Order: sequence, then C-alpha cells, then structure tokens
Amino acid sequence: VQLQASGGGLVQAGGSLRLSCAASGRAFNLYFMGWFRQAPGKERDFVAAISKSGESTDYGDSVKGRFTISRDNAKNTVYLQVNNLKPEDTAVYYCAAGYAGNYGYAGRRRDEYRYWGQGTLVTVSS
Repeated sequence: VQLQASGGGLVQAGGSLRLSCAASGRAFNLYFMGWFRQAPGKERDFVAAISKSGESTDYGDSVKGRFTISRDNAKNTVYLQVNNLKPEDTAVYYCAAGYAGNYGYAGRRRDEYRYWGQGTLVTVSS
C-alpha cells in the first residue's frame, strides 16, 4: 500500500482544512487508517483512526470535537477534516495504514501501522 497525503497549508487560528490521503494498491478496505502528527522537536503523536469499514473512529484527546476522520473505500481515500485550528496544531500530518484482517479495529499506536505516507504540513498562525 502506498499512501499520498495532501491538503495541508497555512491557515489562521480558527480556520479549517481538509486533509486527504489517497491509497494505491489492493484491498484498501482491509486496512484501518490513521492520522498522526509531528511538530518540530517532538514525537509523532496519534491524532485519529478509523476502522476498515468506517464504523469505528477514535481521536486523540487534544483534537476531540474539532477533527473528524472519514473514509471513502470506493475512492481508496481517507480524510481528516480539521476545524477550529489552533497554533499548537502546527505539525506535519502523516496518514498510515494498518492491516485489520477480520477485525473492526482502529489502532492508536504507531507500531500498529505498517504503511506511512510522506506527510503534509499544516501551519496555523495566531
């Protein structure tokens, strides 16, 4: 699975963006998908995850109520709608795929994800 993230940019605090992650390869619908972010000098942190069917989602505490993850299996694409952005949301955002098999699971740990995209930069100005 190859992943290509896009949609980042410069936005003012309070603004919104929609990040996309297009997947190539087979069996996208067997993978749970996640978004992580990494700010300069910090570790890569969990943002959101979605199960292979899209029925289950999970969010990091700092983004609950502001970010929404979704997927379109027909388009092999996962999205992250980011609203009410804050300067502390500034980071490179990475999408990732983990093999779900028969389980409706969405992982939170980096080591649960096998494939990673190249990242898209989100910069929030105050």
